[in-house]
Amino acid sequence: MQRVSSAQVSVEGEVVGRLDSPGLLVLVGVTHTDTAAVADKLAEKVWHLRILPGERSCAETGAPLLVVSQFTLYADTSKGRRPSWSAAAPGPVSEPLVAAFAEALSRRGARVGTGRFGAMMEVALVNSGPVTLIIDVDGG
Repeated sequence: MQRVSSAQVSVEGEVVGRLDSPGLLVLVGVTHTDTAAVADKLAEKVWHLRILPGERSCAETGAPLLVVSQFTLYADTSKGRRPSWSAAAPGPVSEPLVAAFAEALSRRGARVGTGRFGAMMEVALVNSGPVTLIIDVDGG
């Protein structure tokens, strides 16, 4: 997750998600043990995390979020020169969980934009701070 001044995600030259004001770019990786309950807990944590200026949260400020699926967050580079993606859940498992995460944010009142699952995306951002955090809810 990155605090950003602006961000956008494009697929084949078309902008499919954009933040034109300060908010959060949330790169979401899903592993085999993740569930809808984990997605909801993660959304709650992200929504209330006080990392915006003045130690405020998106819940307090209404700052927008841009959610982008990114299986490469689960890369294992411990052996050899080629990353292993075995810890990343396959598309049929991860796509609904990324959607559940974005929906859980929306239910909380968040303004949420998304990338396009499974597409080759170009993500452009202006990191504010810079502030980049790894958020994990430990499976529940």
